[in-house]
Amino acid sequence: MTVSASSTGISPAVPIHGLHSAKSTRRLNQIDKIRANGVGEHVSLPQLVVCGDQSAGKSSVLERVTSVPFPRQDGLCTRFPTEIILRHNTEPLRISASIQPSARRPPETRETLRRYRRNLSDDMSELPEVISESAALMGIRGYGSTQSGNTFAQDVLRIEIVGPTNLHLTIVDLPGLISVPNEDQTDADIRIVRELVKTYLSSTRTIIMAVLQASNDIANQGILQLVRQHDPDGQRTVGIITKPDLITKGVEGRIAMLAKSLDSVKLKLGFFLMKNASPAEAKEGLTWDDLARREEKFFSTPAWKEHNLGMRRVGVEPLRLFLQDLLSRHIEKELPKVREEIKHRLAVTEAELALMGAERPTVGHIRYFLTGLSMQFHQLAQAALDGNYQGPDMEFFKIPETRLRADVHKVNGNFANHMRDNGKKRKVSAQPDSENSESEPDDDDEDEARQIRVSEEELNAWVREVYERTRGRELPGNYNHALLAELFHEQSSLWPRIARDHLANVVLMVSNWVEKAINASVREEAVHQEITMICQRNLSESERLANEELDKLIADEKYHPITYNHSYTDNIQKARRKEQDAAMAKARSTLKTDWFGNQDGCCNAGDIEKLLQAIRSNTIIKMDDQACSEALAGMNAYYKVVAMKTFVDNVCRQVIERHVLSRLPTLFCPKTASGFSDEELLRIGSEPENHRARRAELDSLVKALQQSLDDLQSS
Repeated sequence: MTVSASSTGISPAVPIHGLHSAKSTRRLNQIDKIRANGVGEHVSLPQLVVCGDQSAGKSSVLERVTSVPFPRQDGLCTRFPTEIILRHNTEPLRISASIQPSARRPPETRETLRRYRRNLSDDMSELPEVISESAALMGIRGYGSTQSGNTFAQDVLRIEIVGPTNLHLTIVDLPGLISVPNEDQTDADIRIVRELVKTYLSSTRTIIMAVLQASNDIANQGILQLVRQHDPDGQRTVGIITKPDLITKGVEGRIAMLAKSLDSVKLKLGFFLMKNASPAEAKEGLTWDDLARREEKFFSTPAWKEHNLGMRRVGVEPLRLFLQDLLSRHIEKELPKVREEIKHRLAVTEAELALMGAERPTVGHIRYFLTGLSMQFHQLAQAALDGNYQGPDMEFFKIPETRLRADVHKVNGNFANHMRDNGKKRKVSAQPDSENSESEPDDDDEDEARQIRVSEEELNAWVREVYERTRGRELPGNYNHALLAELFHEQSSLWPRIARDHLANVVLMVSNWVEKAINASVREEAVHQEITMICQRNLSESERLANEELDKLIADEKYHPITYNHSYTDNIQKARRKEQDAAMAKARSTLKTDWFGNQDGCCNAGDIEKLLQAIRSNTIIKMDDQACSEALAGMNAYYKVVAMKTFVDNVCRQVIERHVLSRLPTLFCPKTASGFSDEELLRIGSEPENHRARRAELDSLVKALQQSLDDLQSS
């Protein structure tokens, strides 16, 4: 598809009057610079856009307002947004074209489009060629060698005209809305154009020039329906009614009512009436003055004059003056908001860039980067172990389940309580289990792992059964050393499971803490995964060592009981005194019965003899029962006072503290990072391509935002 030059033959623009102040010019230039910096897709900027349905006369309106002779054949200049910048000065006319790429483009494509720049002659005869070149670079189907791809693009062609234009205005021309698909424009193209136009119209800082064809039903035209969605009150929309020469005779009154905002369709900014060149007039080579005179003559005919239109809303010259003033006031109003929004966007972008860390193109940079991450992790781990939650990392410790030392204290306490309440295989209870607790435990793991509630008699029966199995050469009334050991081993048989469950619980707690610490320290997904693998691998090694240590403690408990703790003998003596006190109480009760309820105390030798006789009558006669009683007392004293407390402390200190907690800061520390080979450094810490691209994008945006703030400093 080729693009021909404009066939209108229209002469260069005639200067108009009513230049705006220097301040307004400066404001327009500032907005144009910000948009040229590429900030427009990140911060909504004040702008004036021309939009309408296809064939509504949009190109003719734009051509007359800007004096830019757009090629209008086949709608070729509306495949992408076109920004026309008009600035007046006394220097020779300069016209240039460039492309502002969409932020959605890949970085390399953006750079290619951004490099495009071309100067045009005063008559802009090269414009069709510029449009073709731009469309080819944008990858639009049918241009250059591109026979596939999109029919429309979101990149912006910028045409800047600086010189004695007598006009200060910036207008963005949008592709026309498509009503029905055809061979060249599909349903997908209809959606693309609609979404593109909506992107511009949705910004509250956009002034909408809605071009409406007079010969069609105004209320049902697509552009007006779209405007109602984004500007329902018509606060920022001005209507441009075109092609009044094509309406049916007698309808002039309805169009005049609409132009005077007396119709049902109303816009706060009102309507303008324009009659552009007909196809026949376009071939005559008319000047701008010729067109203006013919337009004035057309609206001076009786059919229009009788409706008292008022020429302030008719023709291109009033429209130019109106648009200049409207855009100037709009920019003046919105500029302070734009400045604040740019500042906010700059702060957010710089914060995101800071979170990405420094660029790391070499192995040395990667080592420095990983060392920094390891120091941060090490610092968090040490603070968590020390219980220092109010230091420089206090924000991290506000996250649930990050106060590791406090949580470990809690679960260690729960472990100690569970061992005390549920550590014994057989526990005396007022409500014993219904099953026969005197029988041998089954081989089933579930039965061996649970506690058995027994009565006092059932416990004594079990001790008697073990006593009978362990008798050696000892005399009656004494017990074999193996009895106490076997009783203890049976009573402590639940410890391994309880301790292993506790260790697994602590390891899981530490693993979850490590995940939170890495989340707080590492932002990049690839590096996050690598460091997580390193930490989990080292934590698995800590768990292995902890289990080995626990196995040693469990194995130690299988040996013969040994203690030099004086508390053991103290508790044996307490148990014996308890038995003696019980015997004394029973003897006294017997003595009282013998005295027929006499409550007086004994006071002579006969009374004392009676007391001794009562005590002797309560003395255990069966020597085996005596041995079982003493063995049970010894086992209880050793279990409670010595073995269980020592085991709990050893699990908490030698297993958990030594092998799990104390090794936590070393899971990923500076020593670990310094030991990586170059290959490991590249594998772990290389910046992924998407990360580098994002960094470049953020760097570019920071520069653009900062430059935009600098451009606004003069305001």
